[in-house]
Amino acid sequence: MQARSALFDLYGDHLRPRGGRAPVAALVKLLAPLGIAPPAVRTAVSRMVRQGWLEPLRLVSGPGYSITPKAARRLDEAAARIYRTGRVTWDGRFDLLVLDAPGSRRDRQRLASNLSFLGYGTLDEQTWVATRPAEDVDLLLAEAGIRFERFTASHFAGTPGAMGVVRRAWNLTEIGHAYERFVADQRPLLAAVTVRSSDEEAYATRFRLVHAWRTFLFQDPQLPPALLPERWPGTAAASFFDRHAARLRPAADRYVEQCLDAGNRLVRQKGR
Repeated sequence: MQARSALFDLYGDHLRPRGGRAPVAALVKLLAPLGIAPPAVRTAVSRMVRQGWLEPLRLVSGPGYSITPKAARRLDEAAARIYRTGRVTWDGRFDLLVLDAPGSRRDRQRLASNLSFLGYGTLDEQTWVATRPAEDVDLLLAEAGIRFERFTASHFAGTPGAMGVVRRAWNLTEIGHAYERFVADQRPLLAAVTVRSSDEEAYATRFRLVHAWRTFLFQDPQLPPALLPERWPGTAAASFFDRHAARLRPAADRYVEQCLDAGNRLVRQKGR
């Protein structure tokens, strides 16, 4: 688990509901159970500041970092998709992008990752498609300096034709197998956490569960049911994730509060 990716998960899943800010000492303490060393945390924080995701601030308990408006939008969108708080609907139309692809391989890879996160699949290097328009896609392409044209399109052959487009843009067989592997990999780890486990153990296990589930934001565009195969493995995997994420949430929340309160207690003791 990379420190930068873990920080996104930490802010999105735990700190965003608590004001989106935390002292550095708490960030270090909260990532320690995941095997992430303090220098890696500080390096990742500095990188996220340069990229516009975090901004430094002075808290009562010491120096800390808060999410920026840009990060808040991204984290809120990710949370809605992770916990599927919005209903997936489809009006029969695709959002179609035709791009002037970046010249360097690194820029193309970064662009592909960002478009995949927003729910777009590729028909070829210049043509991307989604079953619903992403609000941030225009801003993303403008910031990257990408010239593009954008269309709304429906398939002449209706749903069968649209399903053909979907299968060109995404490898649904591969995504389905990834969901099955997710459940198989996570099941023994989750079974090891019982009511006798510590809050720290529950927190670390739940964090890894959410981290693994978050990777599907870059793989699965969360297609409408009409365009999915029968007995889609993602449905069972989502139920599995929801059940265990909810089961471990109370203990994980207690551990987060304990780590955040530790700095405040230290401040109060120094003030006596």
